[in-house]
Amino acid sequence: MSYPEQKYWGENGEVSASFRPASTPADRGQGDSGQDAIHYLATTAATRGEFGLYRVEMKPKAGGPKTHFHKTISESFYILDGTVRLFDGERWVDARKGDFLHVPQGGLHAFRNDSDAPADMLLLFTPGAPREEYFEQVSELADASEEERTAFFDKHDSYFVD
Repeated sequence: MSYPEQKYWGENGEVSASFRPASTPADRGQGDSGQDAIHYLATTAATRGEFGLYRVEMKPKAGGPKTHFHKTISESFYILDGTVRLFDGERWVDARKGDFLHVPQGGLHAFRNDSDAPADMLLLFTPGAPREEYFEQVSELADASEEERTAFFDKHDSYFVD
């Protein structure tokens, strides 16, 4: 295995880092009010398509998406706090603080918070994909037709199997 293709051609480096303080409010939802919240830590646009990193705060009994897979992106889960039920394609596991699950392209997976306590995790998508639009619009599908739902999930590389 070798290093990826060179992307920076300068000789002295540049000032281009971005800092996001922990006090930054959620980009989607409001975790403190009992709702799920999503923090856009590193969007695909910010990482030039290399990855997307999101912090997900889940309320108690929040549920989660059904079993699905992605054709173009991998998804990784790192539990920061609480208990998140993760499906690895074969079995459900109660993942706790410090637990990690990597799902390559095509890998069946699901997650949910079935506990009576909140949970907090990081989601990493590689390579980067515009997941912000997915997070912002998925809740609007309740009144969508089956064709609209299918088109939305196809657009966002999400293929549900149950």
